[in-house]
Amino acid sequence: MKKYRNLNKEEISILEMNGCQAQDWQDVMVARGFDPNCLHRVTFYGTARLGGCCGSIEVSEGFVKRCGINNATLRNVTVGDNCLIENIGNYMNNVIVGDQCHISNVCTIETRPDANYGQGILISVLNEVGKGNLLIFDGLNSQLAALMVKQFGNKAFNEALRALVEKSIAESRPECSTIGNNVKIINTNEITNAVIGDGCHMSGASRLSNCTISSTVENPITIGTGVICENSIISGGSKIINSVKIVDCMVGEACELSNGFTAASSVFFANSYMSNGEACAAFCGPFTVSHHKSSLLIGGQFSFYNAGSATNFSNHAYKMGPMHYGILERGTKTASGAYLLMPANIGTFSVLFGKLMYHPDTRDLPFSYLIAYSDTMYLVPGRNFATVGLYRDIRKWPKRDKRRVADRKSIVNFDWLSPFSISEVLRGKKILENLREASGDNVSTYNYHEYVIKAPLLRKGIRFYDLALRIYMGAVLKRHRPVVPSSSTGEGNWVDLSGMLLPESEEQRLIADIIDGKLSSIESVLERFVTIHNNYNEYRWSWTYRMILDYYHIDNLDAETVERIHADYVAARREWISLIRKDAEKEFDLGDVERDVLDDFVTQLEGEVDFENNKLYM
Repeated sequence: MKKYRNLNKEEISILEMNGCQAQDWQDVMVARGFDPNCLHRVTFYGTARLGGCCGSIEVSEGFVKRCGINNATLRNVTVGDNCLIENIGNYMNNVIVGDQCHISNVCTIETRPDANYGQGILISVLNEVGKGNLLIFDGLNSQLAALMVKQFGNKAFNEALRALVEKSIAESRPECSTIGNNVKIINTNEITNAVIGDGCHMSGASRLSNCTISSTVENPITIGTGVICENSIISGGSKIINSVKIVDCMVGEACELSNGFTAASSVFFANSYMSNGEACAAFCGPFTVSHHKSSLLIGGQFSFYNAGSATNFSNHAYKMGPMHYGILERGTKTASGAYLLMPANIGTFSVLFGKLMYHPDTRDLPFSYLIAYSDTMYLVPGRNFATVGLYRDIRKWPKRDKRRVADRKSIVNFDWLSPFSISEVLRGKKILENLREASGDNVSTYNYHEYVIKAPLLRKGIRFYDLALRIYMGAVLKRHRPVVPSSSTGEGNWVDLSGMLLPESEEQRLIADIIDGKLSSIESVLERFVTIHNNYNEYRWSWTYRMILDYYHIDNLDAETVERIHADYVAARREWISLIRKDAEKEFDLGDVERDVLDDFVTQLEGEVDFENNKLYM
């Protein structure tokens, strides 16, 4: 605890000679290392606690200035050691400043009586006009947020979880606005009711109001020119720059919002990148990306998603207001100009083209293309499974995780073939086989709800799905001894909880334990997520073992079947790589890529022949 003392007469005299004044000098206390010669034209109201100021601070590369306070009005302010505070146009009121901070050319920094620092704000995602379904707070990760939204109708769960959130907020709520250590705030207009963590760099921001900036020296946050941030929380490693405007938002770890992007009542998690466009009531899970001015993410839940230019979603399905929403499961893309009429549900790793009507639900037909052509909606099942785009995506995501390992809150499982996606593949293969059986082979098209599937594409879809099944089984089997699983946990349905893959039974057990009070803090809930994730391989094997028995129509996994699975796996992977190569060569034939680009990609594909050492698949 830092010790403070009153000013002596000589120090007061020097301060007054330097143009300083105080409502009452007895209310100005100083710590060891204080030098009155470092203060010029400072006016004190209320209480002040001033640290040592005998050092210097680098204000720009190679440009060092002496610490001190110049041209400022301070009321009820604590300032740490070796800070430089200068040119405060209006005042600093009810603020605590840490050590080695540089605060310059700022109008106002203060705490008002209504401060909650963005903690505990209830927002409505997905249903834009619905009752609030998501509490934002500093400890929120993508899994907990997804669970809140998913279980919104579960009154007992909501009450129990909100009690834990409110307890967590109460335990960490500061008495006033705080600025951590090694913070730089320059050329900024207004900061009201804000908690700003260590190492934050803020330059040219317009307004921060009721916000928590959870920066650390190891994982700093950057706030840039023209930014307006209200009632929001920003997590470590994120950048909010170039005239971004966000209200009632949660920005997770290592996200970047830039170039005039605007958002309201939305959440962004784990490496999401938003530029130029707009989001409203959007749930943007890990690796959600939107680059374009004309793209609007509204009323949807996304993860590993890429929005093409002029992508739009309609949450006014009829005339009752913007109450409709949809879920685009992991890996979905929308082409330029894509439009999706909500409500809608899109299966994993699908691609959407054109103006898609009729509220599509393709959760049982993953890896598909959905194409609108005039008034006809076409579905190409499984097509995306064997494309260059998918191949590049599943390789790039792990490499683009910018989060520090020690600070990762949201759990991201990069498995693209998993019990969750393969469950959809199994259902999709069965649907296509049933369509073919019902209508026969001598037809040109098949109908799936309001969508048309051309006969050759249906047959290819069955083949693509079968390749996915064989690749998955072989890849999992390589990582496990072919023995009966030690537990049945993992059998049954699986869910994707905004980046985390887990058995539905574990999700339900977690919900029950929160309701029953077995998990008595937010920390214990987050630890349970980690525990479930750490058991992923075991749970996956339980599910896969049962799937293998069903697929091969066997009662147990003997050596002969293991060899057969491996042979099927090798053949399926070779065919998959061949299909991807043909897709790349097709793009070259169209004149869209240079020969050297194609050659480099083909060389990369040839490296995939080393099956045993390759870690792409799991």
